[in-house]
Amino acid sequence: MRSPSAFPRTTDPEPHQARTKAILRSHPQVRALIGRNPGTFVILVAVVALQVGLAVALRSAPWWLVLLAAYTVGAVASHALFVVVHECAHNLIFARTWANLAAAMLANLPQAFPSAISFKRYHLKHHSYQGVHELDADLPSVWEARLINRYAIGKALWLLAFPIFQITRVARLREIAVIDRWIVANWLVQLSFNVAVFVYIGPTALAYLVLSLVFSVGLHPLGARWIQEHFLTHGTQETYSYYGPLNRVALNVGYHNEHHDFPSVPWNRLPQLRATAPEAYDTIPAHRSWTKLLLRFLFDQELSLFSRMVRSNRGGR
Repeated sequence: MRSPSAFPRTTDPEPHQARTKAILRSHPQVRALIGRNPGTFVILVAVVALQVGLAVALRSAPWWLVLLAAYTVGAVASHALFVVVHECAHNLIFARTWANLAAAMLANLPQAFPSAISFKRYHLKHHSYQGVHELDADLPSVWEARLINRYAIGKALWLLAFPIFQITRVARLREIAVIDRWIVANWLVQLSFNVAVFVYIGPTALAYLVLSLVFSVGLHPLGARWIQEHFLTHGTQETYSYYGPLNRVALNVGYHNEHHDFPSVPWNRLPQLRATAPEAYDTIPAHRSWTKLLLRFLFDQELSLFSRMVRSNRGGR
């Protein structure tokens, strides 16, 4: 079997604007779903407190217990904080941008790596320029895809080191790689928090937080989310939703087609959006199990990092 050496390409514009317009024509009432959910901030504070509390509780625990706690509880908590940061990126918690940025930095604290502010910049470009190699940080780099190839061991290592691979993509996104005061603040606040945890709670506590981050985006059922969203698992369809039970602890992040179609609808209203326009969402392929998808990604040699659509059409932007 020959491994693919290039991304499939399309000259079509990004696939969501047309469906958004069609849904608005058929169901104008979905406009009422657009808005903010300040209650997400309560979840933010609760999960941050949970992670810090567990870090304190595990400060003298054996390594096997730290690993087990990070994989079972910490990964779920850290992933939920990723979703909260994502909500902040779209200004879906507070009305003012600065308040959402501050909330994102708070949610970022137990994740050890300062990514909240830069995520907003790169993620919004992902929505506007989905699949444009020079602007979409969600798209793997060519060297990255060639390095990982199509074998299970490479794909497993890619998932384990996923945050590191994401950092390397910044080098190709020169059009949007700008450092501002918010990014500097994010780094200073995060590094100060990390030092405080290391000094006053202990290195094991910091290791628990780092491991929670790694598992939340890596070799874990929740890590399949990164495959689910845009990998070409069913023909040339570019975006997929997930409708399985883990949405309950992942704040409905699986409703990814719905989110791309209406990025101003907060997480708690996405199921209502789907129910309002079933002809748009129930008629296209979707995933029901992140665990099944994770196993397929690892062992299906037809599925690789090249299983992503690339476009040169910037939609007139």
